[in-house]
Amino acid sequence: MHIGCRVAAFDRAWRAVLLAASLSIALPAPAQVAPSPAEIAAYIGLHAAAQRGDIATIERQATSKAALASRDDRGRTPLHVATFARQRQAVRALIRAGADTAALDRDRYDAVTIAAVADDEETLRVLLELGASAKLVTSRYDGTALIAAAHLGHDGVVRQLIAAGAPVDNVNNLHWTALIEAVVLGDGRVRHQATVAALLKARANTALADRAGQTPLQLARERGYAEIVRMLEDSIAR
Repeated sequence: MHIGCRVAAFDRAWRAVLLAASLSIALPAPAQVAPSPAEIAAYIGLHAAAQRGDIATIERQATSKAALASRDDRGRTPLHVATFARQRQAVRALIRAGADTAALDRDRYDAVTIAAVADDEETLRVLLELGASAKLVTSRYDGTALIAAAHLGHDGVVRQLIAAGAPVDNVNNLHWTALIEAVVLGDGRVRHQATVAALLKARANTALADRAGQTPLQLARERGYAEIVRMLEDSIAR
């Protein structure tokens, strides 16, 4: 990473830390934990097949709800593992065999949120096409896949989730919406601008404020995000 990018990333992280401290809240911790090389090496059965994308083994072994719902040490089902591994045909095979798309791992993440955080639009598309919900409340922050994607500026994912009926104005237990997170935890650049634009097009409520009473517009002004300020002002004026 270029040194300027590292400095900018550090500055954003430090400002978020200061904000969290001022509001006496905890920042969102690192999201999902993907299987480690050691865990992958130890997998057997459906978990191993999901990781490898071994469709024949999945079709042979996915013969019961118990097998499909089996968990590794972090509560990951074979569907979680296939999603982390971007094994889209394995995702299809597991869901068609009856895998629970709403299953949460130990950190309360479902497959949709895992794909959203990974900016994996193709796997997300498969999950949604096969009936996975964009509406689940997930994570220790009582958020949604949409909030997680907006935080990261994954604008394509955000558009997919909105089209799938994700709740645009869900408020997590940090008292942040997707629109607030796109500002507070974003960098104000192109992808976060596109994320804000998608949320505004979906009629995200610009009046919902954070725990300190600040609206997305106030937060964007405070951070000097001129283009996002313009978009918010235009939306409010309409």
